[in-house]
This record gives sequence, structure tokens and C-alpha cells, in this order.
Amino acid sequence: MAKNDWWFTGAWVILLLLMQTCKSLANDATPQSAISSEQSDEQLVRVNKCCEKFEIYNDSECTQVNEIDYFRPVFTSYKGEHNVSVKYKFVIGLPACGSTQSWPICHYQGSPDKLVLLDDGKLRHYTITQEEKEEEYSDDEQFDDTHKPLFYDYPQGQYCIERAVSTIGSHRQILYASVCLAKDKEDSGFLLRKVVNPIFHGISIIILLLIAIVYFVLPTLRDLVGNITTTISLCLMVAQAADLVCIFTEFTNHVSFITADIILYFSILAAFFWLNSFGYYIWKTFRSRNVFLRVTDGRKYCYYSFYVWGSTAALAITAVFAHFFLDIDSDKKQNLIADQETIGWLGIAIFFSPIACTILVDVFFYITTLKLINRRNVYGRIQHKLRANFIMFALILLVMTINWLFLCLSCLQYEGFLYAHIIVNALQGPILLYICVIRQKHVTFLLKKSCCYNEPPSASDWGDEMHYMNGNNY
Repeated sequence: MAKNDWWFTGAWVILLLLMQTCKSLANDATPQSAISSEQSDEQLVRVNKCCEKFEIYNDSECTQVNEIDYFRPVFTSYKGEHNVSVKYKFVIGLPACGSTQSWPICHYQGSPDKLVLLDDGKLRHYTITQEEKEEEYSDDEQFDDTHKPLFYDYPQGQYCIERAVSTIGSHRQILYASVCLAKDKEDSGFLLRKVVNPIFHGISIIILLLIAIVYFVLPTLRDLVGNITTTISLCLMVAQAADLVCIFTEFTNHVSFITADIILYFSILAAFFWLNSFGYYIWKTFRSRNVFLRVTDGRKYCYYSFYVWGSTAALAITAVFAHFFLDIDSDKKQNLIADQETIGWLGIAIFFSPIACTILVDVFFYITTLKLINRRNVYGRIQHKLRANFIMFALILLVMTINWLFLCLSCLQYEGFLYAHIIVNALQGPILLYICVIRQKHVTFLLKKSCCYNEPPSASDWGDEMHYMNGNNY
């Protein structure tokens, strides 16, 4: 019995030793594999992907695709080396932007945005300006320090990138990214161009519409000067709307930018022709001995309409014909929005040259009319109104000319000129409201009589200068 106990005890000790040996061997092997696995996982570059590994965006929806169509990121080094070999791992999900706003970015052939995935997992967003676009950067081209456009690096967790396929529009293959807008983003002009500028355009459209309504609703203001003022306001309003369309270059699938350009330049040209008619009317009236204002206003407006719309249409047709059939292809490529063609330099010159001529003629009208006014010693009420219309014409000419000059400078595609034009264009609407409504005492008087005192406006053919003879509001 004792002998059996010794054997049992020995066998138990041997079994314990074997178990301890296996356990130690397992402990020696497992930590090394785990550590090596963790180390290899830490060495992988994390890439934030919007959809699952087996999905891509198909018309803005995550859609499962075959393995051959999987999104495979292409990395670029900080030195500009393209297609760098990097071991990576996907982190699935949209970025957690928190209180900051998420913003979509689309990179396709000819787009103003370029997305580059750096070899450490950061996403670099280049903003290609019009000036830099002239150099025609390709998707595989390296940016050196001397020709580097504006960019911002989004760290991991602040972006997600995805391959996108569109079944509509001209861009089928798109590199899409959703990023968290940074408060200290280097491209400070982005906010001015894409956010502030559209707001300014909207405000200007509302103000110009208000001017047109005031001069159209009040019957005593619907003389020839009032009709011309209404038409100028509507032309400038259409120009603002067309320019607003050209700001949002992301909607290339739904917008024809060359059509928007034609409408923009057509409306500006028409506005200056109407201003030229305004100046001619004031100049001719001061030279004439017959100063009755409203006897043939309707017929005169028809005559001026034939002159303005006929001249504008003829010049617009000439400009469009010259752009499509006479302009050089290399010049057309310099004026691209995304991948769409816009009016080239030849077409712009045909649109803008008559504007310069009308400005010179208007200056002549202003100088000669000013001399005629200075020669007069006695003024009646009608002459006082003509003098007020002359001052309004001169101020409108000054404002529209300054805005047109800055528009010409912005076509040179320098950032400073572009920002200056944005500011000047934003001031045009409020200044015209002051010139045409607030500064005109008889207009504010009529508005008060109609709005504040609930007195319906008079429809007298003699105008407000006769209806409110004792008002002394000029």
C-alpha cells in the first residue's frame, strides 16, 4: 500500500511538472505573438473610409460591389512621391465632427478641388484657384513648393474618403470625401467665395427687386425715367442671379455655365444700354424748349426698347458666334468651370467693348448737360425734377461703372481683384437703393402717403409733381 502511494505521488508530481512546463512554454510563446501582432497593427496606417470595405458610393448611397471594384487608396509622400507603398487598415464610418460642420468634397477631372491621401493617413485638400488652373494640373502631377496651391491637412478622424460612381451627369468616377471644417483652415478665401459671396448676391437681388417694385407700383413714378429705372434694376437683378449660379461649381451636372455666362453678360450689357438711353433722354430734354415730361413717355419707352434690346441682342449673337467659331481652343480651355466651357476672352471683349463705349457717351451727356444746367438761372418745378433725374443718372453711372471695372479686373483671375469685386458688387445694391429711393424725397414722400397714411397713390397723368403741387418734396 505504501509502495502504491509512492508511485501515485511520483506520478502526480511528474504530471504537475509537465503541466507547469507546458504552461511556461505557452506563456513564453503567447505574449511574443500578441506583442508582434499589436506592433504590426500599430504600424498600419489608418484610413478613414465612409462605407464598408466591400462597398462604395453609388449615387450617394453605399452599395456593395465586386472585389475588383473595391476602393484601394493611393498614397502620396510629403515630398510629392506618388503611389507610395503603405500598409494600411480601414477605419469605417463618417467623421465625428461634433460642433463643427461636415462638408463634402468631390475630386474629379477638372474639378477645383484635389484630394491627396498622405502616407501617414492624413487627407490633404488642395484648392485649385483659377490662376493655378491655367497651369492645368493633372491628377498625377506633383506639387512643388514654388507652385503649391492652397491646401489643408485633415487628420485621422476628421475625414472619411470613398470612391464614388455617378450614373448621371458627365462625371462618372469621383473621389469623394466628407471632412470636418476647421476653424483655422488655411484657405480663408473659401468662406468669402462660397458662403459670403452668395449671401451678398441674394441681398442684392432682394434690394434690386425692391427698387423695381417701388417704381412699378406707384403710378406717378411710371414715367419714362421710372420705367427706365425699373428696367435697369431688373437687368442687374438677372445678372446677379446668373452670377450666383456660376459660384456653385459643384453642381456641374445640373447647370450649363456657358448659358449662365451669356445671360450674365447680356444683362449687364442691356443695363448699360438702358443707362445710355437714360442719359440721352436727360440730355435731349435739357436741350429742348419743350419740357413736358409725360406726353409721349410710352412711345419714347418703346423707341428706347427697340434701340436697347436690338443692340444688345445683335451684340450677344455676335459674341456667341465669335466664341464658338472664331475663338482659339487654347483660350477656351483657360476659362473652364470644372470641366465645362465658358465664354472666352474674345466673347468677353465683344460684350465689354460696347459697354466702354456707352460709358464714354454717358460721360459726354453728363458734361454737356451739366453745362446747360449751369447756364440756367430760373427753374420751374419740372426743371427741378429734371435736375433731380440728372443727378440720379450721374450717380447710377458712377456706381455701375465702378462695379463693371472691378468685374473686368476679376476676369484677370487674381485673388485680390476677385475679393475686391465681391465687396464692390455687394455694395452696388444698397447704394442704388439709396440713390433711387431713399435719396429721392418725392419717392419717399409717395411711399409715406401710400403706406403710412393709407392713401391710395394717384393715377393722374400729370404725375406727382402736379398732384402734390404744395408738397414741396423735391
